[in-house]
Amino acid sequence: MHRSKEEPPNRSISPSASAGSSDFLQLDIGDAPAGGRSDWLARELRRAIADGRLPVGSRLPATRVLAADLRVSRGVVTEAYQRLSEDGQLAGRGRGGTVVVAAPVTTAATTTATAAKTAGPTPYARRTAAPFAAPPGPDIFDALRAAPARIDLSPGVPDLAAFPRAAWLRAERAVLADLPAADFGYGDPRGAPALRTAVADWLARNRGIRADPDEVLIVAGTAQALGLIAQVLHRDGVREIAVEDPGSLGARQHLAHGGVGTPPVEVDEEGVRVDALRASGARAVLLTPAHQFPTGVVLGGGRRRELMRWAADGGLIIEDDYDAEHRYDRAPVPALRSLLPEQVCYAGSVSKLLAPALRVGWLLAPPQYREAFVDAKRFADLGNAVLPQLVLARLMESGELERGLRLVRRRHRRRRDAMIEAIRARLPGATVQGAAAGLHLTITFGPGALDTSDTDLAAAALARGVKVHPLSWHSQRPAPPGLVLGYAARTPGEIAEGVAAVGEALTGRRGGDRGPGGDRAGIRVR
Repeated sequence: MHRSKEEPPNRSISPSASAGSSDFLQLDIGDAPAGGRSDWLARELRRAIADGRLPVGSRLPATRVLAADLRVSRGVVTEAYQRLSEDGQLAGRGRGGTVVVAAPVTTAATTTATAAKTAGPTPYARRTAAPFAAPPGPDIFDALRAAPARIDLSPGVPDLAAFPRAAWLRAERAVLADLPAADFGYGDPRGAPALRTAVADWLARNRGIRADPDEVLIVAGTAQALGLIAQVLHRDGVREIAVEDPGSLGARQHLAHGGVGTPPVEVDEEGVRVDALRASGARAVLLTPAHQFPTGVVLGGGRRRELMRWAADGGLIIEDDYDAEHRYDRAPVPALRSLLPEQVCYAGSVSKLLAPALRVGWLLAPPQYREAFVDAKRFADLGNAVLPQLVLARLMESGELERGLRLVRRRHRRRRDAMIEAIRARLPGATVQGAAAGLHLTITFGPGALDTSDTDLAAAALARGVKVHPLSWHSQRPAPPGLVLGYAARTPGEIAEGVAAVGEALTGRRGGDRGPGGDRAGIRVR
């Protein structure tokens, strides 16, 4: 029947069937490796989103349609779509289909499949020498985040695609509906009472810490907590805060910016060596006892008792409880603050629970420093923004945050397992540390395994479009070379691809891998 009206516009890109190929992105299933069709399809879709062939707002073909067009099972297409949904690039809209909702920030730097196969690391190598060209400075993490890459395996980032957007919006609407006009004014510099109460309850349930809401100070993440700690302790005459070695470069930088020295104290398989801490003469120490960064060891019972004796002699412990909730193979150990409330300054945040972008954390100070920290926070910024605090408080009180944590724990565990398997396959000489918990793994290489530094290995990986941290960034004393690899924010397929690139950098077996001087950029194994 003739139609007098034109069909309405539709942004969906529809395929037309042919034998194992599709007009949709000119996909040809013959290019997919045996047993890896979902990985291949997900990779092709990511590249199409990155280079603009699938702009934000585009609707993808229905899974059954594309599956029929490519002559594959519907499960192949469903799994590929699911992986991009987990990345936050696709979203299901019910009858509206599957829609592209986000594109990578580094779109301009992303290479096509052909370029990746033929040009090797060259497109990245020309732009990515800066982060590893010199010892890390104050802006090193900004520089690394800005460097173009296909796959970011930097540690410390949770599964950002799992952020509970719908729950956050519901909570925000509920908060706004009930919020009196007066509450849009300046708030309490200690933080909104509702969030301080919710945090106290959260810590009691999840970390065994009994604290009154009045003891909780809301801060802009652990980074601000460390800055306030350095400021307050420096005014109290504390000129040095001992730190674990290896230990977080970022934490060390924040303390140093606050004017305190950071003498290194050795960490072994039981955690920080308390005898070395005593020998340092430091009056305070920064620790990550539940899951030491970056080695992943848990502070042993004997060391805890030694540490308690050190604290009883006048020492102050700063406990950075950065990812204790992410346990996979054992229950989390109690926080030191639960055992030593008078000698522990405790810091935590939602950066690993939800997203670093929220910039919300908490600080529990020993009684003698409590007012000094409130004063420091007041004159730093008058307190955190109130509205996000109230929304977070509602998520905590409703149980939504704990439900989300259970979900991402399962997902993170699968990704951890994928990384371990990829390391076994691609880096058989590496030793894996810290697998029982957290969002990252540390790998080390034995004596003589590398003929150059771990920063050169990280640079060679970045030249192939993969970001990692060299372990030496987090060490003040000479230590075995290694890498710190984050897995929580990447899919299993991306993890496998990223670790494979590190393996290629390690062996230097990929063609065309020559730096400006003509030497091979890859790292050889002795």
